[in-house]
Amino acid sequence: MQMEAKTKAVSVILNAPAPHMVGDGFRVHNFFPKGYKIKMSPFFMLDYNSKIEFSARNEPRGVGVHPHRGFETVTIAYHGAVAHHDSAGNSGIIYPGDVQWMTAASGILHKEYHEEQFSKKGGAFQMVQLWVNLPAKYKMSTPKYQDVKHSVMAKYNLDNDAGVIEVIAGEYNGIKGSANTFSPLNLLNARLNKGGMVYFDFPEDYNTGFVIIEGSVKINGAEIAKTDQFVHFRNEGSKIEVEALENSVVLILSGEPINEPIAQYGPFLMNTPEEIQQAISDYNQGKFGYLEE
Repeated sequence: MQMEAKTKAVSVILNAPAPHMVGDGFRVHNFFPKGYKIKMSPFFMLDYNSKIEFSARNEPRGVGVHPHRGFETVTIAYHGAVAHHDSAGNSGIIYPGDVQWMTAASGILHKEYHEEQFSKKGGAFQMVQLWVNLPAKYKMSTPKYQDVKHSVMAKYNLDNDAGVIEVIAGEYNGIKGSANTFSPLNLLNARLNKGGMVYFDFPEDYNTGFVIIEGSVKINGAEIAKTDQFVHFRNEGSKIEVEALENSVVLILSGEPINEPIAQYGPFLMNTPEEIQQAISDYNQGKFGYLEE
């Protein structure tokens, strides 16, 4: 006789921590690791740029040249547009609905600014940036990009006009995500219509959290989470039920923990202090390439 799957209960619903500026273009709330001490590996950091109006400006706001090593940055655009350049010669623009998945791995220099036309007009700006840790064996692999445009992103249309699940990475109901990952994880946008119901099933040991980008939802028939809150789940059970109390957008993170030691210093995320020292030395010696400010 098959046992019915147990509900994955909510651990805590967290309000957005006080914002801080990253460069002059991103006003972010750091949910983890600084804002709250919660278990979310393989996701190491979540900076959430809640919806804000930027005034028009000729000189684009943003973040100047900076290095990364040992992890991936994932930038998800909801409002506004961001242009990026790196020392490997890659560049591009992400618009609302698009995702930029950058594997820094062995090392890259990077800069990101508000896209020129958006900057000149100003307007609503809302983004998420995640740092996804890499397993030790991949930390020094070759850097790469995955630009996932909204128009080609894998999607699953829910029954009863409940909405759509955008599968950025991982899988939902047999639909495989658009981005490849180095460890098992799911990254999904649930765009739900009012009254829409959706069900998720994640392994018990996967660290799981939701960012309520827009609207409000009821979770497992009980707990209500609203815009700009983060929902953290217990590592028990697998089933999650979500009901949209209004038109809502929810970012879903769920992944298998990487059970390896972590050493972090600024933009470097490695396994040992020695590897951090090596990263600093390599950066100082120009081994990350060159990128103009």
